[in-house]
Amino acid sequence: MSDLFAYTDGACSGNPGPGGWGALLRAMDGETVVKERELKGGEKDTTNNRMELLAAIHALESLARPSKITVVTDSAYVKNGVTGWIFGWKKNGWKTAAKKPVKNVELWQRLDAAQARHEVIWKWVKGHAGHPENERADELARAGMAPFKKGG
Repeated sequence: MSDLFAYTDGACSGNPGPGGWGALLRAMDGETVVKERELKGGEKDTTNNRMELLAAIHALESLARPSKITVVTDSAYVKNGVTGWIFGWKKNGWKTAAKKPVKNVELWQRLDAAQARHEVIWKWVKGHAGHPENERADELARAGMAPFKKGG
């Protein structure tokens, strides 16, 4: 395991609808948090999958230099896509096995480029299950969405 972690999450109010993404970045020395940074943002009309992807993208793009990092996500879509499906999509010219265009292709390409600079370990955790860092990433995603919600 690396000493650098990114906990990422996306949120959407309606799907599609206003959405947000959040990332908690932590540098650890054993059990001690050495440094912590929080990132968040959102869009007016988006999907949950796009927000999950953007959380991981922003976490990786925010790193100033190539790093060894563990990205922890509660999105099976992101984890399965980046560790499995993406290889076939790239080989097939960004088409699915059914020869259909990959959804969110520009974000998958951006994530592919963002992770290429780093040594990334992808880890999935169950969402909304009391995982403190995942819960914090969810709070950041909801905060990122807030300005785009009606009355926000």
